[in-house]
This record gives sequence, C-alpha cells and structure tokens, in this order.
Amino acid sequence: MSRRFLALSLTAVFAVTTATACSSESEEGGGGGGGDNAKIAFLMPDIASPRYEMYDAPLFEAKIQELCAGCDVIYQNANADASRQQEQANSALAQGADVIVIDPVDSDAAASVVNASRSQGVPVIAYDRPISSTPADYYISFDNEAIGESIGQSLVDHLDETGADGGLLQVNGSPTDAAAGLIKQGIHNAIDASGYELLAEFDTPGWQPADAQDWVAGQINRFDDAIAGVVAANDGTGGASIAAFQAAGATIPPVTGNDFEVAAAQRIVAGYQYNTISKPIKIVAEAAAEVAWQFVQGETPEGEVELFDTPSQLFEPTVVTLENLPEVLAESDQMDASEVCTPEYADACTEAGIVWEE
Repeated sequence: MSRRFLALSLTAVFAVTTATACSSESEEGGGGGGGDNAKIAFLMPDIASPRYEMYDAPLFEAKIQELCAGCDVIYQNANADASRQQEQANSALAQGADVIVIDPVDSDAAASVVNASRSQGVPVIAYDRPISSTPADYYISFDNEAIGESIGQSLVDHLDETGADGGLLQVNGSPTDAAAGLIKQGIHNAIDASGYELLAEFDTPGWQPADAQDWVAGQINRFDDAIAGVVAANDGTGGASIAAFQAAGATIPPVTGNDFEVAAAQRIVAGYQYNTISKPIKIVAEAAAEVAWQFVQGETPEGEVELFDTPSQLFEPTVVTLENLPEVLAESDQMDASEVCTPEYADACTEAGIVWEE
C-alpha cells in the first residue's frame, strides 16, 4: 500500500496503547523506567510558525498530565537553530529525560540527537518531521507526501475547471527538513503530468517567508502573466507568495498552503489563497503523548507503516478550500470561526456561509 494514501482513523490514535509488542526491560541508565515520575522532553523546531507554542506544546503536555499526573514535560524551542536544538537535547538528557520527542530543525543533523539518546538508552520519537539519516524509535506525523499531492492536485483541478493558461511556480519548504522533501515529492506527483509547465521552483531556507517572497517577486518580474498558479508548501510561504504579487501590483493567481493557520483561513475567505491543509494538531500531539507514555512504561509501540526505517503513524490530511471552510471551521477544536471572521472579514465570512459568534 502506498504510504501517500495511508488513512488512519481517529480511533487509531487512541488504539495505539493496545497495539504494542511485549514489554521489555530498558537499557541500563536509559529511559523506559521513569514510571509515574518520568521526564519527557518535547523539543520543537521554531517560532516562525505559531503552532508549536499555541497548540503542539500545550496539547502534548495536557495529554501527558492526563496519562501521568506525576510526569514532567521538558519543553524547549530551538528557534530554527539546529545547534541549539542539539544543546537542548543534551540538556534534557542531563536532566534525566526518559523519552525525547523531537520535531527536528534539520532532519539530518538530528541524527546526533538519536545517537546521543540511544547511548543512554533513551528512546526518541520523531514528531511531525522525520529523522532521515539515523532511524528514530518512532515517527508520528500527518502524511507529508499526501499533503503535497493533495494541495497540488487540488490546484490543478481548479485550474482545469477555470480554463487557466500558463505555468506554475513551486515554493518548497526547507531543504534541511525531510518532511519538506516529502511534501515536495507529493507536489511533483500531482503537477508533473498535469499539462501545466513548471516555470521554476525554490527550496525556501528555514521555511522563512521573507526568502519565499523575495524569490516569488523575482519570478513575477521574469514570467509576469504566464504564472497560472503557485504551489506553496505551507501557509507561511503561501502568504509570502501572495504578498509578492500584491507588492508588484499584479493579479494574484490561485496559491496553495498547508497548516490551516488563522491568517490562511482569512486569505481564503478574502479570495487571495486557494487552499490549505487542515491537520488537527491534537491528533498528532496526543498520539505522541500516548507513544511516549508507552516507552516510559518499557513497552515497544508498533507502527502502522515504516518510513525512513522507523515504525510510524501517518495520519490523513484534509484539503480546505472556500467550499468546505465553513464545515471545517465548525468541526475544528483548534480554530474558532470568530478568530477568522474579524470585522475586516465579516462580510466575506457571511457570504461564504460561515457562522460565528461575535
């Protein structure tokens, strides 16, 4: 079965506690024996995306506290600095962390975190982004290749429906992020045989919107009206692409995104951004907490699939366009419609059929 289309039900998130191999004794000096007083490190990659501070960290910690009231979560954010993340991992190990959950800044550099942790018998869970060069003990994420394919195919279908002419720009994520590489591959799966020429593509260092905006601005000068659409790998690069067209005074073509940020939902309502991807962070945050708790108890969780030689759980993403935005907002426990439908967007929200409380 292709991993791109692996669909896991929400039930599987919680069923992971029963889908385990037999318990085994952990290595001397390492994790898996912390029990009700365990320390679990939760190491996130950057503050450029607000999700880690607003959603991932509090949701993960809340689930850990539900599972183990005496457990302690050591939370750190590397602010896009791979060396800092290594230092944070070393600090967590020195504090006696029993498990490390890490969303790596640099997917290759994070191999040193795996090796250092493994030398102390501490299991490592790769979160959101895989660790590509040295297998972690577990990997939990949404299916990133499916994300790229979904946003790309959604855009291609829209261009076909509207009879668009021209080619595409592709704005990828960070070249040091293995998840970005999967999204990039998924985009190519969708657009390479679409009939729309790929005019140019760019790997955005550190996912930085400013770099994406500068690159797109250059492509607008180069290709002008020949740009039929922009496949951007996340909402930050998508918003930056839109800003480049606005700054140039050019017509904004359909632009994709990913992450379902409030600003992206507002851009969709306003007609600037064509789509994004809803990835309910609660799903992956709670699944990671469940798996971390299993490791703490000395169990070995089984994956539903293997990716980068790592047992993995990959959850299915949902494409969001203006058509299904009201429904997605109504069902979201991560974003309230009132956050989207501020006075500036109220009329557009009403026209789109979004219901909210002022």
